Amino acid sequence: MDQFTLNLLVIGASFALYFGIAFWARAASTSEFYAAGQGVGPVVNGMATAADWMSAASFISMAGLIAFGGYNNSVFLMGWTGGYVLLALLLAPYLRKFGKFTVPEFVGDRFYSTSARMVAVICLLVISITYVIGQMVGVGVTFARFLEVSTTTGLLIGSAVVFAYAVFGGMKGITYTQVAQYVVLIIAYTIPALFISLQLTGNILPQLGFIGSYAPTGGDVAFLDKLDQVVTELGFAAYTADTTNMFNMFLVTMSLMIGTAGLPHVIIRFFTVPKVSDARLSAGWALVFIALLYTVAPAVGSMARLNITTTFWPGAVTGSALSAPAVSLQEIETNPELAWVNNWQKTGLLAYTDKNGDGLIQYFNEKKPVADAGKALADANKALAEAPADADKAALEAKVAEAQAALDAALADPANGLVEGQSLTDMGLKGNELTTVNNDIMVLANPEIAKLPGWVIALVAAGGLAAALSTAAGLLLAISSAISHDLIKGALKPDISEKGELLAARISMAFAIVLATWLGLDPPGFAAQVVALAFGLAAATIFPVLMMGIFSTRVTKEGAIAGMLVGLISTAVYIFLYLGWFFIPGTNMLPNTPDAHFLGISPAGFGPVGALLNFAVAYIVSGMTKAPPQDVQDLIQSIRVPKGAGAAQAH
Repeated sequence: MDQFTLNLLVIGASFALYFGIAFWARAASTSEFYAAGQGVGPVVNGMATAADWMSAASFISMAGLIAFGGYNNSVFLMGWTGGYVLLALLLAPYLRKFGKFTVPEFVGDRFYSTSARMVAVICLLVISITYVIGQMVGVGVTFARFLEVSTTTGLLIGSAVVFAYAVFGGMKGITYTQVAQYVVLIIAYTIPALFISLQLTGNILPQLGFIGSYAPTGGDVAFLDKLDQVVTELGFAAYTADTTNMFNMFLVTMSLMIGTAGLPHVIIRFFTVPKVSDARLSAGWALVFIALLYTVAPAVGSMARLNITTTFWPGAVTGSALSAPAVSLQEIETNPELAWVNNWQKTGLLAYTDKNGDGLIQYFNEKKPVADAGKALADANKALAEAPADADKAALEAKVAEAQAALDAALADPANGLVEGQSLTDMGLKGNELTTVNNDIMVLANPEIAKLPGWVIALVAAGGLAAALSTAAGLLLAISSAISHDLIKGALKPDISEKGELLAARISMAFAIVLATWLGLDPPGFAAQVVALAFGLAAATIFPVLMMGIFSTRVTKEGAIAGMLVGLISTAVYIFLYLGWFFIPGTNMLPNTPDAHFLGISPAGFGPVGALLNFAVAYIVSGMTKAPPQDVQDLIQSIRVPKGAGAAQAH
């Protein structure tokens, strides 16, 4: 059976399972649509939360970011798991005790204000829409490769699938579908990792293989030492190299951590359990289920990096990277084990070109002078090609010649070479020839690169789709409930019937899917990076207002509204300055480079700064306004005290 048919069978079977569960558990009331009737047990809810949480960013992108960023990108592991500890201890049980369906509903009641509720709705929509872009990108990437269609077609297919089970199932259908999706994604992530760890380290457990020895050379060198040796020989930074900006690393970790605790689609999962104690238990179980994937991710990322490097430099398997010629074009075209290279090239996520015409594809890291000169030449050629017929071609051709001369000089400079004392020109190289390797393909391509059986490749495809679809469904539910329950029922039409509200929720979700699909067609970055921005927004808006709402009786509605607006606007503006207004390419006012970042703070690391501004403004404004009514202060106290707790006893 060929790979395409196998992919269709495995993906089709997983979809049939999701549709069947969604039909069986479809929502019949608003309580079931928003909170699954508040009857989901803590283990089931923990598993559903893990699937809701482990998105395309976790399954597809995170290992890719770790593969190419090494230690620097371990912030994703630390931040995304640490957030669940905050959630379990500081938010989940209190919000469940409050007993409502949505985050904006809590904000509206706690801050005795419809306006506060509407600001929370705006924050929730901005966060969830930003986050859902990453999921749609993941769906498009996975479908594009494994169903051999364009990324756009893959995106449209994925949107139709989410529509089919999320719109009708609501939270009840989504919960049980997510349990199935968790099982699919964890098996799909772990099985290839076991195979690859055994191949490279001789240890079947990836977590131990990661810190073990490198098997192909007899185990005489540590696996990570071998990886460092290979990548540094090719001009890349060492995989285990320390960060150059610890302050920004701390801020990004903190942003991911408090952002996790403030994500609306995760928080609403804790409204689905029967008891307050179950909310805390759910968070604990979710952390266990998440750890099964997150402890494997560093091994998957590092092993994928070594595998793709040794594919293009076969000598690196047992010796140094440059000890044997690079892989040849003929080998790529004729060797069935390298068919994955051209399969991924068709998606546009991997690209190569033989710049020096020697029939080999040399993959290495160009030093900055070479990379800058190469970009200048490409820009000059593009300007010449796009010039109107009546343009001054001589001037444009002169710019091309000037840029070519600058590139030749950079290539001839020994300081830019791979081997000391030798320039790239001396080695016969005209630049890096593996011109595109998208981070998002690393997990999906890993089984093919490692030459694993076809059923494993198909399973990974189903796992990637399960990860993206489960989170997309949770986000879309958060968006639809914010519109139907908080905006329509909470403000525009309070007397709407339950049947009318259920219809409004489904229509809202349909519109949200259309918007998410449109945004996914031209996303602003890798799936995990887009998602990291959503965390910054959640960290700066939702987390502070929930913390103040639960633990402070003094914060007023005016303070909460002002704090949320300052947190949202400051964080969004900082992000847009570097990534383009509303993520529209080419509209950024500052280059997204470390030297251009204010105080070295990257857009993904601004969330904690926005959160501090939120807290500060909220407390300052609250100090200048009338204290909350007594009944609201009593409500806050009742949320924090367990029901039925007896008086303290002497010991």
